[in-house]
Parts: sequence; C-alpha cells; structure tokens
Amino acid sequence: MTLSMYQASVPVFARALGNLAHVLQKGEAHAKSKNVSDEVLLQTRLIPDMLPLIKQIQIACDMATRGAARLAGVEPQSFEDNETTLAQAQDRIARAIAYVNSFTAEQIDGSETRTVVMKMRTGEMTFEGQAYLFGFTIPNLFFHCTTA
Repeated sequence: MTLSMYQASVPVFARALGNLAHVLQKGEAHAKSKNVSDEVLLQTRLIPDMLPLIKQIQIACDMATRGAARLAGVEPQSFEDNETTLAQAQDRIARAIAYVNSFTAEQIDGSETRTVVMKMRTGEMTFEGQAYLFGFTIPNLFFHCTTA
C-alpha cells in the first residue's frame, strides 16, 4: 500500500490541530481554577526568549493551513493574528481545521515534486513538495503544537 501526499498531510494537520484545541481546553480549565485570565494565559511564555502561547497557536494554525494550500498549489488563505481570548484562539483553530479539510486528495496528491516557494524575512526558501511536507511543515507544526 502506498501513502499519498494527501493522506500524509491533511488528516495529520487536522488531527494535530484538534489535539491542540483539546489541550487548550484543559489549560483553560486549569487557568480558570487558578483565577488566571485569558489574556495572562495567552501571553505566557515557557521561558523569556520564546514566543507566548497565542503566537504558538497562531503559528501552528499557519503551518497547517499554509502547508495544505502550498501543497495544493494555491495561494494560502490569510488569518489575522488578532486573538486576545481563549474563545478566539479556539475559533482560529476550528477555522484552520475547516480550511485544511476543504482540500481534496485530487488537489494534493502528486505534489511530491511540486515546487514550493516561501517568502521569509531572510529571503526565499524553495522546496519540492515532499521535502516541504516532511522536512518543514510537519516538524514545525508538531513543534508549535507541543510548545503550546
């Protein structure tokens, strides 16, 4: 049996974000039991030089949504980074999951050799689809979900 690019991306992205939503619910319950506000929790960092929780959530969502779009060869949908409450963070995750799930196998399968170009602050990064999925998107998605 072969594994398609779709099977290795969309379900993995959606599951990771679903797990992130679940962990965030647990964190919210704990924070509320300690009288920690949404704003304080969302701005919490593991250590001073790391990004805060909300930024980890935003980046995880962006990894999944942009990853699916780039593999499909379409311009990624933009999500504003303006969440200030846990409900807004959960909504962003839900919108990201819905967006990722909107892609079909026909759009993504065969993208192993599709050229993916990303504009970064330091310049452009170019990948072939398979290297982009397994060497960039999945590791970064899991890193930011885990860090969150």
